[in-house]
Amino acid sequence: MTTTESRPAGRRPAQIVDMSWDPITRIIGNLGIYTKIDFANREVVECHSTSSLFRGYSVFMKGKDPRDAGFITSRICGICGDNHTTCSNYAQQMAYGVKPPKLAEHITNLGEAAEYIFDHTIFQDNLVFVDFCEAMVKATNPGVLARAERTDAPRGDIHGYRTIAEIMRAFNPFEGEVYKEALKVSRITREMFCLMEGRHVHPSTLYPGGVGTMPQPNTFTDYLSRLMRVIDFVKKAVAMNDDVFDFFYEALPGYEEVGRRRILLGCWGAFQDPDVVDYRYATMNEWGRAMYVTPGIIVDGQLVTNDLVDINLGLRIMLGSSFYEDWVNEEPFVTHDPLGNPVDMRHPWNQTTVPVPQKRDFQGNYSWVMSPRWYHPGTGEHLALDTGGGPLARLWSTALSGLVDTPYVKATGGGVQITLPRGEKLPETTLEWRIPKWSNTLERDRARPYFIAYAAAMALHFLEEAMGMLKSGDTKVYENFEVPDEAIGCGFHEAVRGVLSHHLVIRDKKIANYHPYPPTPW
Repeated sequence: MTTTESRPAGRRPAQIVDMSWDPITRIIGNLGIYTKIDFANREVVECHSTSSLFRGYSVFMKGKDPRDAGFITSRICGICGDNHTTCSNYAQQMAYGVKPPKLAEHITNLGEAAEYIFDHTIFQDNLVFVDFCEAMVKATNPGVLARAERTDAPRGDIHGYRTIAEIMRAFNPFEGEVYKEALKVSRITREMFCLMEGRHVHPSTLYPGGVGTMPQPNTFTDYLSRLMRVIDFVKKAVAMNDDVFDFFYEALPGYEEVGRRRILLGCWGAFQDPDVVDYRYATMNEWGRAMYVTPGIIVDGQLVTNDLVDINLGLRIMLGSSFYEDWVNEEPFVTHDPLGNPVDMRHPWNQTTVPVPQKRDFQGNYSWVMSPRWYHPGTGEHLALDTGGGPLARLWSTALSGLVDTPYVKATGGGVQITLPRGEKLPETTLEWRIPKWSNTLERDRARPYFIAYAAAMALHFLEEAMGMLKSGDTKVYENFEVPDEAIGCGFHEAVRGVLSHHLVIRDKKIANYHPYPPTPW
């Protein structure tokens, strides 16, 4: 339900209209939304989300060499293939018992940081901000645009625009200067990515046990020079977004309800600390908390856990309204985790995928996506966790845990401080994202430019570490391993849009079971 004005007393006779959007192209054409909307009372009466695509990776990966898993699963998505490769390698490294060299971890982190900056910039500035640009607001709410013309931009000294309307004009598709500059930034950040991971978006240099990237001085200086070219753009983007979103709250009372939902946020963590991580399940709690984006589950604003073992054991895959057979009566692949904890039959390690194609029925089954949930041991609820598009959950979880403390990023308990160095024009700047009142559309959008700044700041940290190792002569980037006859592994990472996990079972040196869970089903 959304409102942008005061609701009249009492209810009006219903005026229900069937409306559907299928495909929704911002999510690679596989999402459909089917609704019944009561326009008289401004309510969504009924809503179903569907996916018309059967991916089937968990089916055809059975029997494959597990070392191929990263290359295969990167093809799951044409947007975040590197996130899948990275997460797959994390799961394989647990199964093989191998720890990549420290420099390899920094290279992987640098590649992932570039991907976050690239993706969130192009998504925020070239897709999301179309909803707030001058052309859109002029067509849908001209009174708001007139007010924007009269409203000074509080952070104009940073981004250079005098009024809110000037910012909106700068985001007009194909014409606005920020819109066009964001496209240039996407090219530069893709180059940064390719310096570390070889190819965008399906990496050619990431392997279990390390990387194939040659660690030469120009590898890191070329990355750094590109990062410094976009550092001022990042500072300005945060200021512009803050100005516009603060304006919308003020200009449209009630807008905080747009997209608002219960605060149920999940983050699986990102950016491994190579001094702590060893990929052993027995120590997963320790190296999970050492990640430079802290994992966590947040319920009604409270941090329930940041323990990756707890997060893993709580995963449940429910059939929901999907076209699959149940597997609860099958033989489990994993009865207990390496610490002796029982593993539920609905856990990804035990899932069996048996597709049952059928006609879509909104009173029965209508989607190719199952329903992942997290079981809350304290309440017995199966929680449908949200990611806030990725950045909101990451910042919220990191802030509440208060564990990240680097020269560039510090979690404070109530927020995250991000320090970016002097760029071509703007001075050194410290930004602070604060935990908001709501989990709604504007705060999901606001979190995205802040996480771009977060990723850029952490990239500076990884660069300093990597270049220090290079100067000392520590250039090892790969560790040998043997594929065991039998093993299990799990990987936890953050895809650009949120939580990503890979669960692997090996028998007779082959994949016996494999289940990747990206943000889409959540």
